[in-house]
Amino acid sequence: MNDVEVEVLAEPELDDPVLVEGLPGVGHVGTLVAEHLIEEGESELLRRIYSEHLPPQVTVSETGLAELVAVECHHVAIGDRDLLVVTGDQQAASGVGHYRIAEAVLDIAGEVGVGSVLALGGVPTGELVEEHAVLGAASSETLIETLEDVGVEFRENEPEGGIVGISGLLVGLGGQRGLTAACLMGETSGYLVDPKSAQALLGVLQTHLDFEVDLTELEERADEMEDVVARMQEIEDQNVPTEDDLRYIG
Repeated sequence: MNDVEVEVLAEPELDDPVLVEGLPGVGHVGTLVAEHLIEEGESELLRRIYSEHLPPQVTVSETGLAELVAVECHHVAIGDRDLLVVTGDQQAASGVGHYRIAEAVLDIAGEVGVGSVLALGGVPTGELVEEHAVLGAASSETLIETLEDVGVEFRENEPEGGIVGISGLLVGLGGQRGLTAACLMGETSGYLVDPKSAQALLGVLQTHLDFEVDLTELEERADEMEDVVARMQEIEDQNVPTEDDLRYIG
C-alpha cells in the first residue's frame, strides 16, 4: 500500500459545500454528530482514504465481513445545504500520519469546491457535565464573531495544550489554503461516549449552517447514557467507606 490511497466512488456536483469532520476522539462527540448527519440526511459515499498510517486492522461487520480501516468522505444533503462529512473507524497512529490524512481530506475538499471547514470534537473536563458548553477555535476574528453569535464560547488558552490530531490540522492547514476554518468542541467528561455533548454541538451546527435534522435518535441515546451514569453514581455512593470502615483495628 502507498502512503495514502484514495478510492473514488462518486463524483457529484456540490453547491458551496461545507466540510464537517467527525473522526473518533474524546467522548466520540464529533463522530456521533457526523454519523447522525449521515443517517438523517440524503447521503452518498464519495471517497475512502486508506493509509499505512492508520492502525493495522480491519473492522468486522455483524455478518462477519472484514474491511480495512479507512477514513470516509460522504456527501450529505440536508434541505438546501450540501455537506462533505468526514468520518471513519480510526485516526492516524502517528504525527506524520495525521498530516498526510489531513492533507488528503483537504485535497478532496478542494476537488468538490469546499470553501469552509468545521472540525468537530470533544474537550475533556475530567468530571461529569450537566450543561454542555461548546468551545471553539477559528482561523479568523470574523469567524469567531460569527460563531459567538450562535453560542460558541472562545476561552483564553482552552483547550489547554491546543487541539491535536486531524481536527487541529484541518483548521491550521485549511487556513493556510485560504479556507475559512474552525474547530467546535463539546464539553464532555472524557470518560464515556457522550451523546448529550454531541446533541449540544449539533444544535450549534444547525443554527450556524441553517439546517434542521431530526434529533430523536440522539436524544434517546443521551437519555440512555444518563441512565448509565446515574447507575454508576449509585454504585459509587454505595462503595464510599464509612467512618467505621476507615477505623483501624489491631
